[in-house]
Amino acid sequence: MEAALIGFPLKPSLLNPFPRGFTSSAPGRRDLLKLAAVAPKNSILVSKDHLDDGVGQENEKEELSRETYNALIQSHCAKGRLERSLHLLSRMEAAGMHPSTACYARLVYALGRTGRTLEADAVFREMKWSGHRLTSREYNALLGGFLRKGQLLMADRLLVEMGKEGIDRNRETYLLLLDSYVHSGRLEDTWWVLGEMKEKGFWLDSFVYSKIIRLYRDNGMWKKAMSLVVEMHELGIEPDVRMYNGMIDTFGKYGQLDEAVKLFEKMQSTGLKPDIMTWNALIRWHCKAGDLKHALGFFAKMQEAGLYPDPKIFVNIINRLGERGRWDEMKKLFEGMKYRGLRESGIIYSILVDIYGQYGTFHNAEECVAALKAEGMQVSASIYCVLANAYAQQGLCEQTLRVLQLMEADGIEPNLIMLNLLMNAFGIAGRHFEAMAVFEHIKESGISPDVVTYCTLMKAFMRGKKYEQVPIIYKEMEHAGCTPDRKAREMLHNASIICEQRGGFSANSKTFLRSGNQ
Repeated sequence: MEAALIGFPLKPSLLNPFPRGFTSSAPGRRDLLKLAAVAPKNSILVSKDHLDDGVGQENEKEELSRETYNALIQSHCAKGRLERSLHLLSRMEAAGMHPSTACYARLVYALGRTGRTLEADAVFREMKWSGHRLTSREYNALLGGFLRKGQLLMADRLLVEMGKEGIDRNRETYLLLLDSYVHSGRLEDTWWVLGEMKEKGFWLDSFVYSKIIRLYRDNGMWKKAMSLVVEMHELGIEPDVRMYNGMIDTFGKYGQLDEAVKLFEKMQSTGLKPDIMTWNALIRWHCKAGDLKHALGFFAKMQEAGLYPDPKIFVNIINRLGERGRWDEMKKLFEGMKYRGLRESGIIYSILVDIYGQYGTFHNAEECVAALKAEGMQVSASIYCVLANAYAQQGLCEQTLRVLQLMEADGIEPNLIMLNLLMNAFGIAGRHFEAMAVFEHIKESGISPDVVTYCTLMKAFMRGKKYEQVPIIYKEMEHAGCTPDRKAREMLHNASIICEQRGGFSANSKTFLRSGNQ
């Protein structure tokens, strides 16, 4: 495996507007991955009772006013009918009219939210060329789309453009960057954002601190994360639900479950109401520790609080119950959800159980999605991710890939999370060449791999016993600006030991490994 190791500065500058480097793909590997090019469906539902959104009015042959066009486009964007919005935009322009700035921005934001960033960028350029005076609000709408999809190179170019146009980055700009860098494990970039925020006098509230805690947690600095609580108290910042969630998750990740539960109780004593993230953390880490009794207890309490269980967390419970053969208990959980009126969640979970092999009903991704739609559910990007993860955990590569194709057919572009899941499916199945092909596809798509991407690829090569490739991936991860986490360091260490025993490293590789383990 050839990997070009290209460094880049931590922040964009006018002298170097394209700071992030990407390696080119080997043509041989590119053909290993074939994502189906299925055109998005135009699903237009026209109701007789259309006074709320004007669907009937826009289907008439009469001319519409500029104000009506603006209202209809924004209405369809709010309801996820992007094809209708784009159709109205083309009709409006054909009539010699242009949308308002707010209408353009709403469309850019909606397209970015669904991963359709190329179309979002095209609409943004059209808005700019039409003579609209743009502010940081419009730039942030496009920036958020690039960052959510992991297109950091495009995001950096947009930041440079903002500077050239004399548009200052506001607090929302930095929060978007902070959230993206923390999520992708970019420690140095995160510190740069925090430094910029402090220099410009932006207030660091509990939301910002919760992000820092998450980053410290993921990099093994959980004690330092806890010290931030003291700093917050000294600054007079009261912890909110997000802050407590970050601390509970941190304690859970490092096996301090008693401390996590105490913090949970303290949170409730202050009058704060646990949200879905609070329950997710408590259930996830108790499951991982094998404490299924307490995990199921928190699961029941969450439902009593009127919250829908998270399908991603439910996968952990399925794993544990399945390992112990406690399927009767699973049936009781379903009955309990139906009794509480959580019918839609029950449908998703029933399908997940089938995927995990107890009944064998939904081994076909198309049948699974069709069953959800037959129940009247709108299959969102998050549900597609849950289904893809369920298949990926079993190494069902073709079904995982099929979920991505069905997602594309519904007009939702696969994001980095979905592609990471596909790579993981190939890795579990021992097909490291296909995992590498997904990795190359990610880079060819203009998406910046994150820590999860690199760790998943390292794991795939470890499973394929290609240990000599692990340090190459590790070094590329560092040069891409991602801070290796504990799992990555452990895999590097294990690969180094095996290769040392085999005598498979050159002198330069050994020098790198010694420096990487320091």
